[in-house]
Formats: sequence, C-alpha cells, structure tokens
Amino acid sequence: MDTTNLFRLDGRVALITGGSRGIGRMIAAGFIAQGARVYISSRKADACFETANGLGANCTALPQDVSTVAGCKALAAQLAEHERKLDILVNNAGAAWGESFETFPEKGWDKVMDLNVKSPFFLTQALHQALKAAASADTPAKVINITSIDGLRLNPWETYSYHASKSALIYLTKRMAARLVHDHINVTSIAPGAFASEMNKAARDHGEVIAQGIPARRIGVDEDMAGTAIYLASRAGNYVVGETIAVDGGLVHGALGTSIDA
Repeated sequence: MDTTNLFRLDGRVALITGGSRGIGRMIAAGFIAQGARVYISSRKADACFETANGLGANCTALPQDVSTVAGCKALAAQLAEHERKLDILVNNAGAAWGESFETFPEKGWDKVMDLNVKSPFFLTQALHQALKAAASADTPAKVINITSIDGLRLNPWETYSYHASKSALIYLTKRMAARLVHDHINVTSIAPGAFASEMNKAARDHGEVIAQGIPARRIGVDEDMAGTAIYLASRAGNYVVGETIAVDGGLVHGALGTSIDA
C-alpha cells in the first residue's frame, strides 16, 4: 500500500461552477495546491477572471450562466475548446431565497430549483462524454455536488425552495451515482454547514456568535472544505459512491435545537 500521493491531483482536470468566490474558490485553491488544472465558472465574468488571475496559471476562467440547459451546454462547449476530457466536476453554483409562506413568489421557487437542482443534472449530462473519456476502473472520474446541511435538517428560516432543492440534490446524487458508476464516474456530495460566504452572511459577519451554536465551537474554514473535496476527488475517495458528507462541525449529528443556516 502506497499512500505517498494518495491525495494528489497531478495531471487531473477539474471544472468548478460558482468558482469565483466562497466555497467554490476554497475548493479551486485546494485542487490547484494538489496539482490539478482547474477551470472555474460563474455568471459574473469580471469576478470569474479576477479569481482565476488570483489563483495563478493553473486556473482558467470560463464565465457562464448555468441556470439554463442552454447555459450548461455552452459551458461544456467552452471546456471542450481547452480539454478533451474532464476528471472532476464540482457542481457548486447555487442560490437561496427567503420569504414568508404567505408571499413566497414563483420566481423565488424557480430561480433556486433551476440553479440548485436542474443545473447539476444537465451540466453533468452535457459533460458526460468528457467525464467518460477521463474515467477508468482504476481511476474513476468524479462528480461532486455541493448540497447543504439544510438538505439534512431544518433551519428556522423560511427558505422553502432552498430546503427543497438541497434535499432533492442529495437524492439526485444517489440516483446519478447508481447510473454513472457503470461508466466509472463516482458521484458524491458535500453538505456544508456554516462557512463565511456571500450566501451565508451570518457566518461571514457574525462568525463568533454563530460558532456558539456549533458543537465544534467554530465556523468552517477554507481547509475544512478544500480537504473534503480533495479527499473525494483524489485516489483516497475512489471507493466512495453516492454518499453525502456533512462538513459542519457536528451540527447535524452532534447538536440539538441549533439554528445555523448553511
């Protein structure tokens, strides 16, 4: 047994949606540090290019809006201009919407469900051939869906479509995994807890207060997210299929009555 390079990603190609900031950027930086060539995508082109420049020569920006099937196909076509195969796809782009039950709007439902559920499926479909081209029994390709602990438990806020979308994506991960494992493509998911990000402003702006409700008594840091993604993407995770890993300091499995949004 050789564990010397168990977590290395040398020579591997990764694409990360929502990669310009937050959790996507954390994962991109981690993959690059382990030797991967990384492509990041986001709807805002300027932010995408700025982040890619900051992450160095092994990071390339591919701006695209993947909230539609057309956008997913366009991103796959963009990647094909650079690479003939794809080893790792991280479906991270996401949205949230909070509003009372009485006034919750259709646009708050459709925006979240389209980006959080439809996009991971149709982007993976669009990249299926590129993933298969990279995959083998000894070295499977990887699809990592970024879900949320809000797909595993309730928070106290009225985020109806967000809760539904993340629960759906966890089960979609299982369904996709059952099919794609036959192509030597492993599908898994990471369910983050409290990480400082634009989406989770509470953790970003009030981290010390939020930490008091977490069994680990802190919010997540970049290495927590990058480390889990590296594990699943690397040889270390080659036998993990269909699982969702909660990265939350024990919130889901170690606490009662807490109220931390992911």
